[in-house]
Amino acid sequence: MTKVYCLGCGVVTPVGNTPAGVYEAVRKGKSAFRMYEGWPEPYYASLLERGDFEEASFFDHILLQASRAAVADAGIDITGPRVGLVLSSIKGNVEKIDSEDVSLAVSASRLARALGVMTAPIVVSNACISGLAALLQGIRMIRSGAYDHVLVAGAEVQSRFIVTGFQSLKALSLNPCTPFDAGRDGLNLGEAAAAMLLSSCPFEASSCHSERSEESLWELVDGAVRNDANHISGPSRMGEGSYNALRVVLDSVKPEELAFVNVHGTATRYNDQMEAIALNRAGMQEVPVNALKGTFGHTMGAAGILESIVSMQACDTGVVLPTKGFSTMGVEPAVSVSARERKTDKKAFVKLLSGFGGVNGALLFRKGGGR
Repeated sequence: MTKVYCLGCGVVTPVGNTPAGVYEAVRKGKSAFRMYEGWPEPYYASLLERGDFEEASFFDHILLQASRAAVADAGIDITGPRVGLVLSSIKGNVEKIDSEDVSLAVSASRLARALGVMTAPIVVSNACISGLAALLQGIRMIRSGAYDHVLVAGAEVQSRFIVTGFQSLKALSLNPCTPFDAGRDGLNLGEAAAAMLLSSCPFEASSCHSERSEESLWELVDGAVRNDANHISGPSRMGEGSYNALRVVLDSVKPEELAFVNVHGTATRYNDQMEAIALNRAGMQEVPVNALKGTFGHTMGAAGILESIVSMQACDTGVVLPTKGFSTMGVEPAVSVSARERKTDKKAFVKLLSGFGGVNGALLFRKGGGR
């Protein structure tokens, strides 16, 4: 099976705009959360600073910024006929609902033109697993033999539509979120953009990274999306979809080979409980677990890409990042939640995501190109 590698990454977040800078901010416990007023109820969130953008929306701006950074990091020409583009977002330009620019297809086409991508872009909008599903789409595009490289880019900006929707579900916390903690009472929203340049032929393509070797690259090994269709907004009590996605991943790795599982970890009562059950059912209760929502908030369509990039950075430095906000185990059966930074010498991790409608996804990353 064709191996797919990550050649370059780009990020735009409230705590930094480079993968290394964002990773260091996470390690130092930084965040950009504050209380926002003005809609039916106040809400606590991590939002980006706005600027003056004349030709494109803020969503399109940060999406392009992260994408250009990933392409520059990869050091390859993406204007050829065997380069694809996948856009991940849930709501995109929904704040411009009265405009023709609201369509994600419009944003994807605009991004492709700005980057010089020749092929038709693909949009993945699959609730909160969109970023992970988009990465899987990129992997499959390369393994189909039709593409050598695929840029996968995701972004989300918060709007009245999104915030009031979550408020109506009573899902938002007015305090910093506490994933997996006994006192957790809801999620915080966030804004970000993130991008990865995936490739099947990294050594021939790169013009500025001649020192690369297979051992230095992260491989996106395998993954799956599994749906349990339990409820429009509530997860399966037994974590059925997440468990079945994990079963696919475990065909390629043993639990003891994993540095950690970076979970969805929204800090809602039901999501964290469901993930704990799924991990236990998969025999992964001893694998270190961490969540990044306490730093970034829930960045929705960017989450799967952004949190994977930070996880790669952590593994590269031999670190299992702590779960910001966690102090007392609040799920049963228990899992090995990382309350403080730990060391690891393992070079593989699993990214988990779940979303509305009963969608669940898992993706295995491994450093060094194979076992």
